Amino acid sequence: MYSLYLIILYAVLVACRPTRKIALALTPWLIFGCSYDWMRLLPNYEVNPIDVRGLYEAEKSLFGIAAADGGVLTPCEFFARHHAPLADIMAGVFYLCWVPVPIAFALWLYFKGDRRHYLRFSIAFLFVNLLGFCCYYIHPAAPPWYVMNYGFEPILNTPGNTAGLARFDQLLGIPVFHSIYANNSNIFAAVPSLHAAYMLITLVYAVMSRQRKWLITAFAIIMVGIWWTAVYAGHHYVIDVLLGIITAIIGTYILEKWLMNIPAISRFMGKYEASI
Repeated sequence: MYSLYLIILYAVLVACRPTRKIALALTPWLIFGCSYDWMRLLPNYEVNPIDVRGLYEAEKSLFGIAAADGGVLTPCEFFARHHAPLADIMAGVFYLCWVPVPIAFALWLYFKGDRRHYLRFSIAFLFVNLLGFCCYYIHPAAPPWYVMNYGFEPILNTPGNTAGLARFDQLLGIPVFHSIYANNSNIFAAVPSLHAAYMLITLVYAVMSRQRKWLITAFAIIMVGIWWTAVYAGHHYVIDVLLGIITAIIGTYILEKWLMNIPAISRFMGKYEASI
C-alpha cells in the first residue's frame, strides 16, 4: 500500500528540522491519503450490501433521457452513445484537476504565508473526505460504468475501470487514467461523489481567503467541468454528484459554524497554526 511510503516520507520530514514545520502542516493531507488507502483493508461491501439496481433506477426515474428506440437512458448511458473527441479531451483535463488543484491551492496558501486559511482549508478537505468515507461504508454503491459492463449482480473484487476516460487515454496514446484507476481502493464507493466535493471546498476557501477574481473564476469553471465529466465519463450518476455537493456544503458548514467555535478546538487550531 502506498500509505506506507507516505508515512515513511512523513517521518523523514519530521525528523529533519528544516522540513519539520511543513511536515506538520501536511498532516491533514497525510491522514487523507492514508485513510483512503486503508479502505483496502476493510472493503465497504463487507460491511453493508451494495446498491446497484436501486441507484440506477432512481437515476433513470429522476434524470432519464428518452432514447431514439423508445427506451429511457440514464445520462451516463446517453453520453456513452453520444460523445466527441473535443469533449473527451476536455473531460480528461477537468478530471486530472480533482486532487492536484486543491493540493496546489493549499500549498499556495501555505507558502504565501496565509497559515490560517491554509489550515482551515486543509482541515475542511480532510473532514469532508472522512464524512464521504463514512457514507461509503453506510451505503456501498456501484458506479454507472459497473452497470453498463456487468449488469446488476454485485461482483466482488471487480477491478477499477476508466470508463469514458479511456477515450482520453486513446486520443493521447498514453494510459493516464488507466494507471490511476488500476489502483482504485474500492469501486463500490460512488455515493457521494467526492470528485464533485473537492473543487467546491476549494472554491469556498478561495472566496473566504479573498483570492483574485480570475482564480476564483478558474476554480468555478474547473468545478463545473468536473461535475459534468463525472457524468459524461460514466463515473458517477447525477445523484452521486448532487450528494457530493451536499456533503461538501454540510461538512464545511459544520466545521466552520460549529466545530471551530468549540473553545478546545479553537485553542488547538491556534496552537497548530503557530507551530507551522
